[in-house]
Amino acid sequence: MTARKIIIDTDPGQDDAVALLLALASPDELDILGITCVAGNVPLELTQKNARMICEVAGRTDVPVHAGCEAPLSRPLVTAEHVHGKTGLDGPELWEPKLQLTEGHAVDFIIHSLRRHAPGSVTLCPLGPLTNIASAIQKAPDIVKRIKEIVLMGGAYFEVGNVTPAAEFNIYVDPEAAKVVFTSGVPLVVMPLDVTHKALATRPRVEAIRALDSRAGHFTADMLDFFERFDVAKYGSQGGPLHDPCVIAYLLQPELFTGRNVNVEIETQSELTLGMTVADWWGVTDREPNAMFMGDVDADGFFALITERLARL
Repeated sequence: MTARKIIIDTDPGQDDAVALLLALASPDELDILGITCVAGNVPLELTQKNARMICEVAGRTDVPVHAGCEAPLSRPLVTAEHVHGKTGLDGPELWEPKLQLTEGHAVDFIIHSLRRHAPGSVTLCPLGPLTNIASAIQKAPDIVKRIKEIVLMGGAYFEVGNVTPAAEFNIYVDPEAAKVVFTSGVPLVVMPLDVTHKALATRPRVEAIRALDSRAGHFTADMLDFFERFDVAKYGSQGGPLHDPCVIAYLLQPELFTGRNVNVEIETQSELTLGMTVADWWGVTDREPNAMFMGDVDADGFFALITERLARL
């Protein structure tokens, strides 16, 4: 089987870190052309540093890491240190990575990569605000027809919002960028809070990762120990939800997920519902479907996959 070519666009974040480790541990299935970083959970200076640290944890310093947009298309940056801590990766002991950033802006890397590879051969995997992806589409509209699909974490419908009553964080941070992506015509697979809030890192699941007794296992478990405190307090759940690894897990085992092909529009005007993903789940409009909007996940299978792959590192 030929490995699927992907670009991971990310703003690490503990859950982004687990997603990256899952991908980096799966070279037979995923050919990571590069990791592009965007401002989101924390500012760009930290997200690009965090991505380089994660590559070192995985022993995958062969993967280029590019820094991208440091602010949304047209709004001030909103960050989430209250969830992820001041570094974005609070929990484990951190260090100054030796892996250097690769020269060149992330947006240009995305454009060049899509033009360099055969049309329909590269999948984009955004785990944070969609600023880099939208900027690439706006700068080089010809790449739209070259993208195989975009598999992203963002949005919510039945679970409503986690940063406002109506909006999920990634979409809320840059709703204009999200609108560019969702109206681009590229095939979309969306992992909203409806799915990710079912992927809970419960205590037994975290301890199974710690029991791997490896650098990656301890690093991940220490991150999740910190990460869970916010969601457990907010939702009363049994652990923190692993949002972003759903994207990578879908690429590896799509049968873990179920959803519907529906129309999803992005609200960019309303003060009350800015950043809302308005999903026509029940088909009450005549708008054409533009996204496979996931609704459920096999959580046990999801964590079994993560633990098995982390064991390879």
